[in-house]
Amino acid sequence: MRTLYVAWWNVENLFDEERSPRRSDKLTRVLGNDLRGWTPELRDRKISQLASVIAQMNTGQGPDLLGVCEVENEFVMQELAAAINTLVPDRTYQVAHADTSDQRGVDVAFIFDSALFTAPIDQIFQHVVMRRTGTREILQVNFQNVQGRTFAVFANHWPSRRGGHMESAAYRATAGETLAYFHERTLEVHGPDTPVLVMGDFNDDPFDTSLTQHALSTRQRKKVVNATTTHPLLNLMWPLMGTDDHTDPDATNDGTARPAGTFYFENHANVFDQFLVNENMLIDRAPLRADPASVHIFTGTPGMVGTGRYPVPVLFGGMGKPVNKDGFSDHYPIAMRIRETG
Repeated sequence: MRTLYVAWWNVENLFDEERSPRRSDKLTRVLGNDLRGWTPELRDRKISQLASVIAQMNTGQGPDLLGVCEVENEFVMQELAAAINTLVPDRTYQVAHADTSDQRGVDVAFIFDSALFTAPIDQIFQHVVMRRTGTREILQVNFQNVQGRTFAVFANHWPSRRGGHMESAAYRATAGETLAYFHERTLEVHGPDTPVLVMGDFNDDPFDTSLTQHALSTRQRKKVVNATTTHPLLNLMWPLMGTDDHTDPDATNDGTARPAGTFYFENHANVFDQFLVNENMLIDRAPLRADPASVHIFTGTPGMVGTGRYPVPVLFGGMGKPVNKDGFSDHYPIAMRIRETG
C-alpha cells in the first residue's frame, strides 16, 4: 500500500516578467501598470520562495500531486516545477496546464510526479463558468495511476468577493453548479466507481451555499456514502473550522502561532482553500481512499507565518503591493494523504 501526498496552494499572482514576450497584447493592456518593476529577477525569486515551501512538504519529499492557482502561464509553471525538482531531485515533476479566459490572465494548473501519474492530453478539460465577465474555468484532469485507474481531479479558483460577499455570491453559485454537473458527467463517462478529488480556492467557506447547495458538498460522511439519487461530496475542511490546531503534523513546532484559516481578510480567518471527495474515495474498499484526519494547513517553512497579533501569511507582494523578497503568498497551502491500495 502506498500513501500519496496531495496539496493545493493559491500562490498569489505568480506572473511572468513585466515585458514578457509570452503575454498577449490584450492582456498587456488589461494589466496596465500593475506589473511595473516586476523584473525577471523578482519573478525568479518568488518561484524560488514557493519552491522552497513545496519541497519541504511530505517530510521533505515534496507532494505527489499539487494543484495551484493564480499562475499566469505555462512558462512560470514549468519554471516552478523545475525549481522544485532541483530541491527534490528524486522527483520527475511535470505540468498539466491550460490557458483560461480570466480577465486578469491567471490560470489553474497541476504539478505531478510522472512516476506516479500520467495526464493524457485528451483527458485535460476546461469547464467554463458562465457569467457576464471572464473568470477562471474549472480545470479537470483525468489522471491515470500506475495501475491504469482513472483518478479525476478538479482544480478550482472561483470568482472573488470583489464588490461584496453577497453581491458576488451568484457567481460562485454558478461555479458550484458547474462543478456538480461535471462531477456527475465524469461518473457517467468513466464509470460510477471513479474516484473524484476536488481542490481549490473557492472564495467561500465550507458553510456557504455555493458549496453546500450548489456543489452538493456536506460535512456528513453518511450523506455521501448513502446517497442514491445525487452525487454529493464530502468537504474535508469542516473539522478544521474554528480551530487553530491543524497545521502539518509532521512539521516541527517552533512556537509560532498556528493559523485558524488559509486566508485572512480584515483579521478574519477564512477557510477558502478546500479539499472535497466523492463516495469512491471514502468507502472501505476504495482503491484510492482519502484520509480525512490527515488534512492540514502547511506552515512548516520558517517565515511563512506573520509575527503580529494574527497569524497571517507572509506575502511576497507585487502587483502594486510592496515586495518582500522573503515572503511567499497571501494564502497558506493545504495538504492531505490518500491511501492507494492496488
